[in-house]
Amino acid sequence: MSADLIHPGHLNIIKKAAELGSVIIGLLTDKAIASYKRLPYLAFEQRKEIIQNIKGVDTVIPQHTLDYSENLLELKPDYVVHGDDWKDGVQKATRQKVIDLLEQWGGELVEIPYTQGISSTILNRQVKDIGTTPEIRSKQLKRLIDSKDIVRVMESHNGLTGLLIEKTSTVKDNQVQEIDAMWSSSLADSLTRGKPDIEAVDFSSRLVTLQDILDCTTKPIIYDGDTGGQIEHFPYAVRTLERLGVSAIIIEDKIGLKRNSLFGDSVSQELAPIEEFCNKIQAGCKAKVTDHFMIISRIESFISGLDVDDAIERAKRYIEAGTDGIMIHSKEKTSDQIDAFCERYQEFDKKVPLIVVPTTYSHVYEEELVKKGVNVVIYANHLLRSAYPAMRNTILSILENGRSFDNNDSYISVKQVLDIIPENYDSA
Repeated sequence: MSADLIHPGHLNIIKKAAELGSVIIGLLTDKAIASYKRLPYLAFEQRKEIIQNIKGVDTVIPQHTLDYSENLLELKPDYVVHGDDWKDGVQKATRQKVIDLLEQWGGELVEIPYTQGISSTILNRQVKDIGTTPEIRSKQLKRLIDSKDIVRVMESHNGLTGLLIEKTSTVKDNQVQEIDAMWSSSLADSLTRGKPDIEAVDFSSRLVTLQDILDCTTKPIIYDGDTGGQIEHFPYAVRTLERLGVSAIIIEDKIGLKRNSLFGDSVSQELAPIEEFCNKIQAGCKAKVTDHFMIISRIESFISGLDVDDAIERAKRYIEAGTDGIMIHSKEKTSDQIDAFCERYQEFDKKVPLIVVPTTYSHVYEEELVKKGVNVVIYANHLLRSAYPAMRNTILSILENGRSFDNNDSYISVKQVLDIIPENYDSA
């Protein structure tokens, strides 16, 4: 079982199992659960402590995958006791494999009927509706990195985009696919305010947008910290973001007027001296209150026209300085620079999570990035970029036709708008 939210259905299964013999619970790890649905609210050790203190449970062992084979072959139990809700859906094939294994030593599958009136889906929805706390949210990013092959992060520039990320999912190959975390983009925040992406929007103003997103979502947030500002100011930003429940800040190793990296060498892009940037990392690390808040270093060597040797040297030094992650950036339309860096990076004796932003080399699949050793992929500006042409087309249609009817197929209904936030009905 996953045992994230314990309910009477779980207790009923344990009670029935205890009538058959000594009860061993195969408790799914965070990684096993995250392989087919959302990360559990409670970490493995927390869930283990709860389950091993339930009457009737003798032993709790980790189950590292949805496949029960490893534990079953080791234990060769007389019985496997499970709820009968796995006859269809994502666990159907697993059930058949359990039956086939039990036949090898004469074991028996005992299926307990579904407990009526109990729905894990409804319980999960109710917990999500309650919201989260800064501490719970801030811990999630590291848990996701530890649990998933790759963590998907999507740009969010207001509360509405945060809600879209929170509520949008799909099912592929019997597995739920969703965005894991949000990216508070400096570019998107600047453009939505009609300002250039040159740190013209100050930290206090950006906190207003961030708070809007925090208010209506529960997923972890990575904050785009640009250069991190003056070294004396950076600890303040770290403490503020950590207090709000943000999971990480990414700062880039450039100095001078901040210009968007995708301009490349068409504008001045001066890198910070390595020692100076290391001092900023250390100042931020010293300001952290918890171990789970991450300071991630964004390497701009390729953006500034330098080679992989410079990027690798910076990565090594930043890790020595205490950075919690490395983001390697490139503006090329191929992934050649990223590939070269990743290959060298995998040879490091000490590594931290590796982050990429495939904006220009968007043809690369996530599964390819996993093979390169990438832990986090950020889709850094895609919601804003897709919204802009849709809004512009609406304006043009109204101007050309003198009415809004001709573009009706491009709009969602007013009811759908209201459905985004159910509280609209509560206050009506």
